Amino acid sequence: MKERVEIGRYLVSDPDVYHGEVTFKGTRIPVKTILTFVRRGDTIRDVALRYELPVEAVQEAVVLAGEALFVAARKGIDGHEPTHPGRPTRPFYIGGKHHA
Repeated sequence: MKERVEIGRYLVSDPDVYHGEVTFKGTRIPVKTILTFVRRGDTIRDVALRYELPVEAVQEAVVLAGEALFVAARKGIDGHEPTHPGRPTRPFYIGGKHHA
């Protein structure tokens, strides 16, 4: 059985809460929902106020999501180790810029 995993100061994955999805501790608010609003252009402060979360909690979610992206890129877009360590196996785009 999957166990509760605390992620940082504000996030948790608990099999008894929201099917084990990553949520904010003490809530049933999925992190992916909050990240969607930020991705669409809402400010971190506005999202935090709307969901009654500490601004720091939303900031942590954004930072950890970014770190997860770069870990995935280092492993390769297709999940295999890259040919060149530290570089993805396929080109990708960040902020409209091509990265090989």
